[in-house]
Amino acid sequence: METLTKGGRFFFAASIAGFGMQYLTYAALAAPAPGPPWTPGSRLWAYVTGAFLIAVAVSIATKKSARVAAFLLGSMFFLRVLLIHGPKLAANLHDPGPWTTTFEVLAMCGAALVLAGTQPVVQHSSQRWESAMEKTAVLGRFLFAISLVIFGIQHLMYARFVASLVPSWIPGHLFWAYFTGAAFIAAAMSIITGKSARLAATLLGLMFLLWVLLLHLPRVAAAPHNGNEWTSAFVALAMCGGAFVLARTIGKYESGPASL
Repeated sequence: METLTKGGRFFFAASIAGFGMQYLTYAALAAPAPGPPWTPGSRLWAYVTGAFLIAVAVSIATKKSARVAAFLLGSMFFLRVLLIHGPKLAANLHDPGPWTTTFEVLAMCGAALVLAGTQPVVQHSSQRWESAMEKTAVLGRFLFAISLVIFGIQHLMYARFVASLVPSWIPGHLFWAYFTGAAFIAAAMSIITGKSARLAATLLGLMFLLWVLLLHLPRVAAAPHNGNEWTSAFVALAMCGGAFVLARTIGKYESGPASL
């Protein structure tokens, strides 16, 4: 399990690189646009976005200027929530789609901010800057947890739809829908309160990893030209990586810094 949590940074970086490749593919080949929660925009903007995401992913994976890269990524996600997804959600409060996409982006924002705030101290950086980065990590932790609460509520409200997504060979579809909703909310409460937070984040990351392997990869293989399926897989991988990053860094708030 310790090996898995150490891989959180790489899982997260791989998902961000995947998003970047989606944008570059769209721009270069005029391929189908990436699925929700992304919007393609112009081809030029798609090139810029794709290159930025891949550069950030490489930086996070190699730890080269990772703090700045993760902070910029988190800021980009936060701006998307404020300027794009938030207004759509406000205009469609009874539609579950905008709720899902908004809080997927907010959860990834939270994971990026946690990464930014828990990277090793930069030489010659000011104490004020380091204090701001620590507060950024705390903010990211709560943004991630709040998103889990929304996911949990949605799983409970739309349990029958969620059950339809469970692979046919797994029994008890409706049970797993309700169980997952409860698990999201329980994990969020644990992360917010700090009670067994490391265990909760680890189990959450494991759950998302199983989703990637058992649910999303088969769906991608069955529909390789469907941008929605690729995006869903990368979002699940990002959530997996974000949860494992939290599991590795939660000790910073409980018992001192944890190394990534």
